[in-house]
Amino acid sequence: MGKGLDLIEIVPTADPPVCKIMDFGKYKYELAKKEKLQKKHQHVTQVKEIRFHPNTDTHDFDFKVRHARAFIEDGHKVKATVVFKGREITYQDQGKAMLDRFTERLADIAKIDAPAKMEGRQMIAYYIADKSKKKTAEASKQPVGRT
Repeated sequence: MGKGLDLIEIVPTADPPVCKIMDFGKYKYELAKKEKLQKKHQHVTQVKEIRFHPNTDTHDFDFKVRHARAFIEDGHKVKATVVFKGREITYQDQGKAMLDRFTERLADIAKIDAPAKMEGRQMIAYYIADKSKKKTAEASKQPVGRT
């Protein structure tokens, strides 16, 4: 024989195990190539944080909502945080109202991944892109052809 080929176990968990006769170097190269292609096509989701205070003004709020919309449209997860400093902790109802308003403003493109909850001196909620709402929004934006 002497062809320089190797017996390579492809699926060791199968019964009986699956093997192939081929050059081991070529096999390793093909595996590395497949892995590299998979890494190239995967999208890493990041968590982007938007921070508020219970007394954040409307202009600042609108500005932060625009940023959150951009993050969600880019496919990222958004973490909305209301930070309570000092005696502001007594205004948790204002913080909850702010997150409710934030949820309302993002309702057309996002859904709540984790509802608002207190963690120490912060009230946190998570939002992710809602695929079903995104499709309907795109369909309504399509221009109507002239006849």
